[in-house]
Amino acid sequence: MNYILEIENLYVEVEGKQILNGVDLRIPKGEIHAIMGPNGSGKSTLSYTLLGHPKYKVLRGDIKFEGESILKLSTEERAKKGIFLSLQYPLQIPGVTTMNFYKNIMKSFYGDISIRDLRKKVDESFENLKINKEFLSRYVNDGFSGGEKKKNEIVQMYLIQPKFAILDEIDSGLDIDALKIIAENLQNMKHPDHSMLLITHYQRLLSYIEVDQIHIFDKGKIQFSGTKELALELEQKGYDSLIASRGKK
Repeated sequence: MNYILEIENLYVEVEGKQILNGVDLRIPKGEIHAIMGPNGSGKSTLSYTLLGHPKYKVLRGDIKFEGESILKLSTEERAKKGIFLSLQYPLQIPGVTTMNFYKNIMKSFYGDISIRDLRKKVDESFENLKINKEFLSRYVNDGFSGGEKKKNEIVQMYLIQPKFAILDEIDSGLDIDALKIIAENLQNMKHPDHSMLLITHYQRLLSYIEVDQIHIFDKGKIQFSGTKELALELEQKGYDSLIASRGKK
């Protein structure tokens, strides 16, 4: 199996508190996986650890990206290798227009790009996501609604075309129309050499995306995994009941 990401027995602490307790996960190239779990189970800690946030200290275990350990790489180095994180709470950047933000992103990853080519890519993504082009002149996420902020994250993903995208609660705060639009765009970005990891609380996002595997996360590790039917079972039983009946001790 050709894996893009391999997490082996990963233990992580944050500010002296251990959060992850032996995470094992392998994601093949071309697949979309989802992690579901209750609040405080460690899902967001995993996402920040994968991108190398300095606040998250790996106690033991390993993270391999395309077969190579990335534990010693900085956040920027991991991003340059093709790892992308869509934030649960996207930051506002007052004083920086959205268009200039996109320009700097593309320059960072691909060097100089003509305004014409950049505008073509941005226009394509805005059309697909049904974003008003007036947002290009507004400051990044400043005054944006929750749905607009999440769409802005997907635009960045569209421009960068990362090998591995981590989407941390991309569905939170979205109405049903925005959810469908974002899900459709994510599905259209599926690529045989690229993979995605969706982190979510709810089954509703998975109703619109073809997910290869679902992993139930609790107490800092994956308790069990399954196919899309697992999300439906979770919707019926709830986390406590499902984890109690099937989870690890």
